[in-house]
Amino acid sequence: MDKKICIIAGSKSDEDFVKRGTDLLEKYNVPYEISFISAHRNLHKLIDYIKEKEEGGVEIFITVAGLAAHLPGAVASLTDLPVIGVPKDTEPLHGLDSLLSIVQMPRGIPVATMAVGTHGMINSCIMALRILSLKYDWAKKIVEKIREDYAQR
Repeated sequence: MDKKICIIAGSKSDEDFVKRGTDLLEKYNVPYEISFISAHRNLHKLIDYIKEKEEGGVEIFITVAGLAAHLPGAVASLTDLPVIGVPKDTEPLHGLDSLLSIVQMPRGIPVATMAVGTHGMINSCIMALRILSLKYDWAKKIVEKIREDYAQR
């Protein structure tokens, strides 16, 4: 199974937050890739990375928005693949600034927006799998298993 999901966060300091979602992917043996690239500190690297991932078969980008909440929009402007934005619950506005940044993308730059914080990070991974389940049986089976597991909680 090739890596179809690529997670991008702006800083290595986002790693613990991202892990809340990647723990779910690992539980169900879903291959993914994670990278830490700041859109405003290293835009050229982000541009090259998006192109490389598209050519390598990635089909969905999950992006984390923290204090500099523009990463989801920057990624969406560089690709026609689905982009899911996750607002991180950071100070001083506890993620409200990131949420508003993601949901107010201009026409033509769509970003699917998840809840602020941990639930959003987990749901972004589930949403990515649901999107992939439209095309891949392996993803459909994982989505069904996740549904069963959450129903038992």
